Amino acid sequence: MKEITENASLDSAGWNQVACEGLRTEAQETIFSSEEDNSLYFTYSGKSNVLEVKELNYQVNMESQIPWYEHLAQMKMPWTWKTDPHSRVSIIQNLNLKVQSGQMLAIIGSTAGGNTSLLDVITCRDHRGKIKSGQILINNKPSTPQLVKKCIAHVRQDDRLLPHLTVRETLLFVAKLRLPKFFSDSQRKKRVEDVIAELRLCQCANTRVGNEHLRGVSGGERRRVSIAVQLLWNPVDLTSIDKQTAEKETESRKRANTLANLFLEKVKDFDDFLWKVTEGDNVATTLNKQRSHLNSEEAINMPHQPRDQLPGVFKQFTILLSRQVSNDFRDLSMLLIHGFEALLMSLLIGFLYYGHVKNGLSIRDTTALLYMLGALIPFTVILDVIAKCHSERAMLYHDLEDGMYSVSPYFFAKILGELPEHCAFVIIYGIPIYWLANLIPEPEHFLLNFLFLWLSVYSARAMALWVAALLPTLQLSAFFGNVLFTSFYLSGGFVISLENLWTVPFWVSKISFLRWNFQGMMQIQFTDLTYETTVGNITFQIPGKLVTQALDLDSHPLYVSYLVLTGIICSFLLLYYLSLRFIKQKSHQDW
Repeated sequence: MKEITENASLDSAGWNQVACEGLRTEAQETIFSSEEDNSLYFTYSGKSNVLEVKELNYQVNMESQIPWYEHLAQMKMPWTWKTDPHSRVSIIQNLNLKVQSGQMLAIIGSTAGGNTSLLDVITCRDHRGKIKSGQILINNKPSTPQLVKKCIAHVRQDDRLLPHLTVRETLLFVAKLRLPKFFSDSQRKKRVEDVIAELRLCQCANTRVGNEHLRGVSGGERRRVSIAVQLLWNPVDLTSIDKQTAEKETESRKRANTLANLFLEKVKDFDDFLWKVTEGDNVATTLNKQRSHLNSEEAINMPHQPRDQLPGVFKQFTILLSRQVSNDFRDLSMLLIHGFEALLMSLLIGFLYYGHVKNGLSIRDTTALLYMLGALIPFTVILDVIAKCHSERAMLYHDLEDGMYSVSPYFFAKILGELPEHCAFVIIYGIPIYWLANLIPEPEHFLLNFLFLWLSVYSARAMALWVAALLPTLQLSAFFGNVLFTSFYLSGGFVISLENLWTVPFWVSKISFLRWNFQGMMQIQFTDLTYETTVGNITFQIPGKLVTQALDLDSHPLYVSYLVLTGIICSFLLLYYLSLRFIKQKSHQDW
């Protein structure tokens, strides 16, 4: 049985609150009843876990607590960041404690005393300090990450939940990811309902979790949802029948019968009407039969589920994809804002160029339109994607740290889950502007142009995903994304022709998705047309091919632009994956 270590906020000369809750032991079961719905709340019985800390001395490097970007802001060089001999401070000295399942331990004190550090050390999530001496024992064994995962859960101080999912949906997604794969859907749902009942969340089970910006459950209820997420990690398969093999079925039935025996032993003398024996009941007879088959001293075996018993990568992907789509499409206000933003931009630009049906647009106007078409809307996409990624970053960090899923299924679920929104966005933006501006009306030209716009906007989205995963704060990501986009914008072939670029911007233009989008759109629009230009009394017939040649935009066939844009997208997505894989996705609050 896992224990719940609940993180409050302790600090300096002492401790605020550390709550280590064991959910129940073989010798200490407690039955909770709700005043609101008269339901019973209980968990299974199991072997007691004992956490012991002996003579713990722990130091943190205060310099390492300062993020690297703050050091740079203070004009400090990297080699001077950790040289201060006074930067190491002892925040835990000669600490001793012992707590077992069924007990609560509260250590109270003032701020900045190291509560988070203590919990990090106990749960093997320490990244910021060093244990100078002492021991941390779990069931008289040295603490290890593997041992911690078997019997300890860490409920963090801040809630890390998706705001647009309901309480029940949040727990169902966790149950699908954390419970062994031989669990049936009905067993997972039952486990979720048991935890909802146990933590008295029935009245808000269908309410959105919410956050500081979205109204949802209350703060206390949201805290209990976070605890429920950790409770779901427990193995309650203690009462399920594993039918994979005959041996496993026999073992699981024996364990379930043992639990039933212990439970009946506990409640046989209760006067509560829920447990009181009536004339027709044969509880005593059943209990005596079980006693004859089971040793009263027999301990309940609580096996730790190996990783191959948990859902596989493909199953994780499908669950995460469903969660991604559910959460995104519940945010109706944001979807409407983005859709209105795309439509407004399209109408503003389209009506600016509207009314040239007879004479058509000039070469200059058409060139400017095509560049704006692929350059204006990607910038807003970059900012929106970066902001959204950073809002989810804390949850992602803790999910990955807890081993709920791996990077690969999250990556593909994120990419595919956002495709419908991206397609709708480009359609709302691209269709009105094309016809209002009276570009070439043939379906072939429209589809080729639309495909370039789709690839260009998605290039911006892929770049924003990478930048958001690469840097630790929203401000840094937005700044770096702005720098990249501006570089691509200036070297795109419109502000200055490609042939006049000096070496550095010339090579930047090679990876500028704006340049390849502009080049492809120009070839589609100008190649088959002839423009009339009047100078004084003389009218010239200018083939559109000469326009693309003058801007050095015809050096590659059209298909090359499509391939390069696809390659740019794949490169940004690869960088995004590597950033997720090798950079800890801490939010700015966790640094």
